[in-house]
Amino acid sequence: MSSPETRVVVVTDSTASLPAQVAAEHGVVVVPLQVVIGAEVLDEGADGATPERVAAALKEWTPVSTSRPSPAVMLEVYRRAAEEGATAIVSVHLSAQMSGTFESAQLAALEAPVPVVAVDSRQVGVATGYAALAAARAAADGATAEEAADAARDCAQRSSSLFYVDTLEYLRRGGRIGATAALLGGALAVKPLLRIDDGRVAPLERVRTSTRALARLEELAVTAAEELAGGLDPDVAVHLDVAVAHLANPDRAATLAQHLQERLGERLADATVSCGELGAVLGAHVGPGMIAVCVAPRGPVPGTEQGPGADPDEGPDEDREASTA
Repeated sequence: MSSPETRVVVVTDSTASLPAQVAAEHGVVVVPLQVVIGAEVLDEGADGATPERVAAALKEWTPVSTSRPSPAVMLEVYRRAAEEGATAIVSVHLSAQMSGTFESAQLAALEAPVPVVAVDSRQVGVATGYAALAAARAAADGATAEEAADAARDCAQRSSSLFYVDTLEYLRRGGRIGATAALLGGALAVKPLLRIDDGRVAPLERVRTSTRALARLEELAVTAAEELAGGLDPDVAVHLDVAVAHLANPDRAATLAQHLQERLGERLADATVSCGELGAVLGAHVGPGMIAVCVAPRGPVPGTEQGPGADPDEGPDEDREASTA
């Protein structure tokens, strides 16, 4: 445990999908990634960098890319946190296999005025958000930076991120899957179900229609929840967090959230399945129609809305990295 003089601050990035109010309540600092729509470069969360605009641009074949925060940007965040009283920082980010954000955090940590523990969540989206909140809760309970980082890693490792995409084309464009895989999916007219496996996008199943794909996604999410809850203390009243995210597919996402709420009500106890729009940066890589489900160990819900119950990187300009599969 930390000493009384210690103040551990948690930093994460905008792909973690933490609403401003939730981040503020837990003292989490959020660093924006950038989305590039045509020639316009915008911080995620800024006016104009909306999921709706990204979805429209993708449908119109307007070039859309993303960029990570530079090490200099991360360093400034760490310096500001130190000036405001942080004695140590835990920086929790989306998978290093998907983005250079974690690398930026590592490089900035070398020059930070206080110790920084950079955490590769090996997850994306809400799962990274849950991991950051796990670290923040641990820090609030008096954990050291290393202990808070371990809490984040444990939460992320036990979380499941499952998702459906209308087409693999957008993942192919961003370099998140190979061209052969995208071609195969399109040629067979299948609806891919995917997961995050050790930090990478991995195929799960192929289903012939979107209706069947979403029904199967529901079953996979319920199975993941049951397996996770089975490994938790049955005497604990509240067990799981479940979140549904989508890009330009609100009705089906809401229906899925309602079904999961009904089927997992006992495990969720006083919580509801959150349901909200995916952020602009991850949305740029998965495309319109995507629906994702995250199942995680219990913590405050980082969804954008309470329901009825995906590089995110490439540095800007000369620092922009080429996407890799």
